[in-house]
Amino acid sequence: MSAAFTLHHQDLPTGLNLKGDLAVDTETTGLSLMRDRLCLVQISDETGAIHLVKFDGRDYSAPNLRTLLTDAKRTKIFHFARFDVGMFWRWMEIETQPVFCTKIASKLVRTYTDRHGLKDVCNELLGVELSKQQQSSDWAAENLSDAQLAYAASDVLHLHKLRDELTRRLKRENRLELAEKCFGFLPSRAKLDCLGWEETDIFAHS
Repeated sequence: MSAAFTLHHQDLPTGLNLKGDLAVDTETTGLSLMRDRLCLVQISDETGAIHLVKFDGRDYSAPNLRTLLTDAKRTKIFHFARFDVGMFWRWMEIETQPVFCTKIASKLVRTYTDRHGLKDVCNELLGVELSKQQQSSDWAAENLSDAQLAYAASDVLHLHKLRDELTRRLKRENRLELAEKCFGFLPSRAKLDCLGWEETDIFAHS
């Protein structure tokens, strides 16, 4: 299913009225928090309205987007929040919270599989088939293709429903409180990544 979206440059427009909790994702030039830069931010609200914000790589002030990402009254729903929250801390110098990470939730309740990518989780829990064809493409391009933008929008389209189903399963397995404590630690985990402890388990004995 193709998702309708609105594309903006450098920030969300002033006065945009988004409803409730927000599904959020990012597209970047690569998977290194220290080497690669933030290119695109996708946001979907509880009504299904999707907005994309494209950055030029020079100005990340984005006051309207910044306000939403730091709003303590709105949960931000991510898939692999550790990376996206790290990107926001690295490039926008903000701590994004509260958050819900569907990948962490999946690992806590789908212990019968090691397939926790967004494509796999959506397919099993929602019966939705996502295309990942544009995942590895040039997100720093001056003009993003229609296929890239459609892909980016689809990555936030189903996160609210995914959050709801995973929450139901977390409650069923008595693991919701544990998940919430993991979510609460994510901003600190992301900062550790950005400061050079990405591959180090600071909780390990050795």
